[in-house]
Amino acid sequence: MSGCVFCAVIAGERPAHVVLDEPDAFAFLDVRPLFKGHTLLVPRAHVETLPDLPPYQVGPLFRRAQDLATAMESALDAAGSFVALNNRISQSVPHLHVHIVPRNPKDGLRGFFWPRTRYASDTEAADYATRLRHALEGG
Repeated sequence: MSGCVFCAVIAGERPAHVVLDEPDAFAFLDVRPLFKGHTLLVPRAHVETLPDLPPYQVGPLFRRAQDLATAMESALDAAGSFVALNNRISQSVPHLHVHIVPRNPKDGLRGFFWPRTRYASDTEAADYATRLRHALEGG
């Protein structure tokens, strides 16, 4: 869709640290992560909200979310993960996206107060994306 930031990322028109590139879904690191490794999973087709997603695509998309949550633990030594999405309210980009965030005990995330951080460098962000991609590929 013209003007959609995530569609531009999927099309390669905007830079991103890609974690997953599949025919049905695409995932990349959030540029303002809650914690390093925070990944956004999106359907390739422009869909604004979960209710707009065709029913036959729900299962495949959330299987990818499940894979990413597993990868967070193995690739990043996370104790668990936080998986969430917003529909319109607090949805900064109007393209359905699932947040998959690595979690650890006492990591500072409380309720819905989400402190944001930044990667120290583009190289550090690329390393996180590579580690997660490797874990998704079974390595």
